[in-house]
Amino acid sequence: MSRDDSGRYLSILPDHLHSFMSIVHVDGLGQFQQDNTTPHASRVATKWLQEHSSDFRHFHWPAKSSEMNIIEDIRDALLHAVENRSPPPSTPMDLWTVLKDEWCELLPRYLQT
Repeated sequence: MSRDDSGRYLSILPDHLHSFMSIVHVDGLGQFQQDNTTPHASRVATKWLQEHSSDFRHFHWPAKSSEMNIIEDIRDALLHAVENRSPPPSTPMDLWTVLKDEWCELLPRYLQT
């Protein structure tokens, strides 16, 4: 990671995090969540989040934790479902239709487990 990456991330936090949280979570109950990529876990970002911890709730991921974001699992399941289609989608519109159909089938199963 370069200092530029951490600096860029740090410039985003004060400019956008407070306004985003106040718009999306009007009730003040939202939690800010980020993964452990190097810019997110950098010393300067961690320090900024600690200094502003009274402004919003921050969900802390354990260091070296396994991926907690289900989107990769969902993407893999959608890819597998599309690959198993017979006949396979032949146009971008066919692919879009198949993905929407499979999404509707996947979502409840993945979010309820």
